[in-house]
Amino acid sequence: QVQLVESGGGLVQAGGSMRLSCTASEMIFDIKAGAWYRQSPGNKRELVALISRDGNTKYAGSVRGRFTISRDSAKNTVYLQMLNLKPEDTAVYYCNAPFLGDVFGQGTQVTVSS
Repeated sequence: QVQLVESGGGLVQAGGSMRLSCTASEMIFDIKAGAWYRQSPGNKRELVALISRDGNTKYAGSVRGRFTISRDSAKNTVYLQMLNLKPEDTAVYYCNAPFLGDVFGQGTQVTVSS
């Protein structure tokens, strides 16, 4: 089974920025869509951003204009650039490739302090 590994999380002050990375154990992100989800305590996992195989992107309303999803096909990596972070962005962020279904990495914690 394909393994997804997220990295890049940590602690940042409100207004700061952070970039998350997701790498797959098999070459998938050269032609497959990638996505980022997040889950905060007491809440369901929610879709944050999606990049299609054609490079089209979609964002949750709460992050549109602040987050950017991108893909480096050669590195088999999907990124999530996060700007102007807010305390409500605090969550565990998970990578996903939609064609795999309900398969996620171990997640990376993002904590935004006020």
